[in-house]
Amino acid sequence: MTLKQKSDVHLFLLNFLRPLRSLPHAWSTCKQRVVILGKQHWNGCFFQTPSSTLNYICGDEDFMMQQTMLRVKDPVKSLDFYTRILGMTLLQKFDFPSMRFSLFFLGYEDKKEIPADVKERTAWTFSRRATIELTHNWGSESDESLSYHNGNTDPRGFGHIGIAVPDVHAACKLFEEQGVTFVKKPNDGKMKGLAFIQDPDGYWIEILSPNNMVSITS
Repeated sequence: MTLKQKSDVHLFLLNFLRPLRSLPHAWSTCKQRVVILGKQHWNGCFFQTPSSTLNYICGDEDFMMQQTMLRVKDPVKSLDFYTRILGMTLLQKFDFPSMRFSLFFLGYEDKKEIPADVKERTAWTFSRRATIELTHNWGSESDESLSYHNGNTDPRGFGHIGIAVPDVHAACKLFEEQGVTFVKKPNDGKMKGLAFIQDPDGYWIEILSPNNMVSITS
């Protein structure tokens, strides 16, 4: 390794990895495997220095499905739906005043596990699996002409998200009592035991029971 390459590595470790030690969740995901010029130097990700440029590369075994983003018109209605009706937890909210939008991250997590420290909470939020990111562009709730395309009418694109529940029929009974809009009830159509509901913006949500999927997909 040349002196320049050693310097690049030193600067990377100093400027990037050291600050991560203050964020336990981010640090734990980074500390996997480090390889410099083909030689393993650390338990973490790995580095390469082609053309004297240090590139940070992570092995795909550390990848995960972290979020799905949905644009929402009225965050008050959407947050009520995803928390009260679907039982999700609001993990964190981010406001961007200069760009006039907010992000709400939700998921099925225990509120007691949410870190109190803002920096730790941010790293923790982005380390959760399968979260929903609701994006609200300020003022959209008062724009009567605005509605978002759910992808299920032409031109078709995005389809739906899916929520697994212990009992589809019992869950749908609760949804009916709450006045939720159904696209398909469990006993409708050919795929019995499977339901689709809509959130306040019309996005489709599949309601399924893992054990039932064996017979449905056979």
